[in-house]
Amino acid sequence: MGVVLDSSVVIDMLRGYIADDSLLSKAREPVMISAITVHEVLFGLRDGEEEMTNAVLESFAVVPLGIAEGGLSAQWRRRYKAQGITLEIADTIIAATAALRGLPLLTGNVKHFPMPELQVERWGPADDAG
Repeated sequence: MGVVLDSSVVIDMLRGYIADDSLLSKAREPVMISAITVHEVLFGLRDGEEEMTNAVLESFAVVPLGIAEGGLSAQWRRRYKAQGITLEIADTIIAATAALRGLPLLTGNVKHFPMPELQVERWGPADDAG
């Protein structure tokens, strides 16, 4: 089946927070992340976390960025900008990674992903302040 994790999920996992083990069961493999998630996680790295963080990142299938991801990301950003909504480039590229593969995106920030053609699954509590 497969699932793509948003950066918020990987960061939660690194901090020891697992919202629901069933969301990451063997039936969901392969568990994938975007190359953008690698960047976001490593950018926020704290001192002494390098080894653990690299081990966690290496446990996922990392999807490289290509023309298709860049194109869909740009299309969404233009569409929503015309409606007065600003979407972050990282979020739209991560979303494109999932959408182009027909996989759900697991995120703690559901509000960041308003695209109706994207299947979004909530990670964590219903409070979505992020």
